[in-house]
Amino acid sequence: MLAATVTRFSPHDPLAGLTVGEHAAPEPREHWTTVDVRAAALNQHDLWSLRGVGLRAEQLPMVLGTDAAGVTADGREVVVHAVVGGASGHGVGPAEPRSLLSERYPGTLAEQVAVPTWNLVDKPAGMTFAEAACLPTAWLTAYRMLFTTGRAQPGQRVLVQGAGGGVATAAIRLAAAAGLEVWVTSRDAERRTRALALGAAAAVPSGERLPDRVDLVIETVGAATWSHSVRSVRPGGTIVVAGATTGDPERMEIQRLFFLEIAVLGATMGSKQDLEQLLAFLARTGVRPVVDSTVPLARVGEGLARLAGGGQFGKIVAEV
Repeated sequence: MLAATVTRFSPHDPLAGLTVGEHAAPEPREHWTTVDVRAAALNQHDLWSLRGVGLRAEQLPMVLGTDAAGVTADGREVVVHAVVGGASGHGVGPAEPRSLLSERYPGTLAEQVAVPTWNLVDKPAGMTFAEAACLPTAWLTAYRMLFTTGRAQPGQRVLVQGAGGGVATAAIRLAAAAGLEVWVTSRDAERRTRALALGAAAAVPSGERLPDRVDLVIETVGAATWSHSVRSVRPGGTIVVAGATTGDPERMEIQRLFFLEIAVLGATMGSKQDLEQLLAFLARTGVRPVVDSTVPLARVGEGLARLAGGGQFGKIVAEV
């Protein structure tokens, strides 16, 4: 089968370690199902894998990808929940620590992917495979940050740092659809304009002082926005962190955190229940992921190059 794999680590030029070519198809395994992939979204996780983060040399070649939507052998259209293992087991031993597809088990940037049968969730009939493929990483993370970890309520004000990325774009759409007042930051004027079109109530240049403080901050940028996040949240408010694309902040501003009793919470992906609730939310509201562009699997390197360049708005999807 055709697959995109990391064959060597290249910290400074991640695409140098990418190989797109023939790879062994998944072997049958009890309590697992092989899915014919129709679409797989690209994520920063793929670039980190190519750099060697989270993988060991003896695991190579490893099929990349954490997101997929496809069809099982019996014709069931599914979305793949990418988290394998953890306390619940489901297809693996109960003592096996959780991992994402492409970390311990081959990922989704391939014509086929094998996953625990428990990890399959029905794809809503009115959603395309490309849209559905955007959900298991970025959109699931945004959903969990807002509603499971952040406990956002309609009428509250939320700040989303860094408009344009997959998680940020998802957070804007989900929060606006749920009745929150969404404020967004970006260095790019065009991205700010597009964020307003997605439902944001206001969009300001990165680092600019807000007219008022917010109840919740969605933080995935890291060093470049951390100080602004801490200074933008109200006393007793919450910052939910799910990434740091610009690195760890040099100053945590601990005095401000404890003096104003600001809660800082982490979120990683989401549970299968979160994914089911997200799919139901989208089915009922008609909200759909923003797809920046699509590429065929054979040319997935072009999509990864666009992702690495940071010029996308929404998700880049490889179609199979």
